[in-house]
Amino acid sequence: MCRYAFHTYKEPFACFDCRKVFKQTSRWELPPGQRPEPGQERIVLCPQCRQPMADMGHDFKAPKSSNIKQWEKLRILYEHGFNFFSCGCCGPGYRPAELQEVYTFIQSNRPKSDGERLLERIMKK
Repeated sequence: MCRYAFHTYKEPFACFDCRKVFKQTSRWELPPGQRPEPGQERIVLCPQCRQPMADMGHDFKAPKSSNIKQWEKLRILYEHGFNFFSCGCCGPGYRPAELQEVYTFIQSNRPKSDGERLLERIMKK
């Protein structure tokens, strides 16, 4: 059963500059005038540095703020479209544990364009 379907949880947003996480009111609990449209990104500013924070997903577990390598790993993953969203029953899937594994993970797991898929089919023949 999907854990996040029956209860509204606060949403974790990460500030990569401050290396902190702040939980915000769920978008579903916001007044209709403040709620982002479906598919639209929610912009939340860091209370400390006032820069936009990253919506990381409910399954996000923040590293210690002193662990600079892990925060850099998370920044790179987020910038390439990998976050920690899931329904709550099976988790977001594998994420690399070390910074040195990130680019290999991104290269093998990133979505491919139509052109790349076509080229792969041509190369197989």
